[in-house]
Amino acid sequence: MKNKYNEWSMLLLRLILGITFFAHGLQKISGFDGIAQFFGSLGLPSFLPYFVTAIETGGGLFLLLGLLTRLAATGISAVMLGAIFTVKLDKGFIGGYESEVMLLAVAIALIISGSHIFALDNLWHKKSSEK
Repeated sequence: MKNKYNEWSMLLLRLILGITFFAHGLQKISGFDGIAQFFGSLGLPSFLPYFVTAIETGGGLFLLLGLLTRLAATGISAVMLGAIFTVKLDKGFIGGYESEVMLLAVAIALIISGSHIFALDNLWHKKSSEK
């Protein structure tokens, strides 16, 4: 059963996750050469920094708009899993991957719940349900 407090809670999570990833994506864009070199130093494929930057920037923006929320959160989940297993895991939980686990948990919550109030997804679903 939905209630207004759950909807406001999910809005808060969606907006904070959106701001966080949009900002990180913009940061990657502005320092892309360094990001590409870092990914290369890990032995990762050369297309991956483009892919991660697009997911972070676009996914963050989509979350802010409440557009394709579940898809954006799925992409962000994949990025967080990648960060945990390629960079952070050997550093341990504290001082290592605790932030990524929290961001992953928020993204998974959004995958499960979808968009609620103040989301463009609601306009899409409203039009498709009227047909």
